[in-house]
Amino acid sequence: MRNPASADAAARSPRRLPTTLAMAALTTLALTACGTEKPAADGAHSLRADTAGARSSAPFTQMLDEVARSCPASAAPEAPPTGPAQTLPPGSTETPPSDAFEPVAPTAGPEVELNARDWCAGARHEERITQALWDLADPTPGEVRTVLNGLGYTDEHIHGLEQSGAATRFSLDLRDRGGRLCVDGSAAGDQTVVDMCVAPATGPFTREGR
Repeated sequence: MRNPASADAAARSPRRLPTTLAMAALTTLALTACGTEKPAADGAHSLRADTAGARSSAPFTQMLDEVARSCPASAAPEAPPTGPAQTLPPGSTETPPSDAFEPVAPTAGPEVELNARDWCAGARHEERITQALWDLADPTPGEVRTVLNGLGYTDEHIHGLEQSGAATRFSLDLRDRGGRLCVDGSAAGDQTVVDMCVAPATGPFTREGR
């Protein structure tokens, strides 16, 4: 005699099989969907990071354009004239002093390595930074950074900010549109000094490489 319980289970099993297969298929689809969403999420994250970087550099670029607004195009600067400081009139027998010398055109430094636009903009950067730091009562690295940030110089372009005695030294990477302009500064109240300098043409900014 057959067991009624076994017969009942056998009768139900054909109906349970399709349900089990359907649940397994749904689980597989869900796992596959999760796997395909991750690259999209990573791509969206990279896009947001790139967009944020572009937004952060926009104010800095705008400041550079504003400072150099009245400067000439990026043509090479003319070298200073060479030759005697003065020419004696014809027939003159005057003997030049023994310590007389002919000025020599520079072969390195901002005078010959910066284009006209950078040279012009460099003088304006020198002036605006010096004026902003001149009356700084406590020229610590933190205070100097705050002043530079307020002028539009972002942290990514501030280098070598350090205390040196009573002064705070710093450098600014102002390279733009293929230029090589940079600025070296020493904030020390009314002894503040800011000078333009020449940065590497390519690659990261380094004080040692100049």
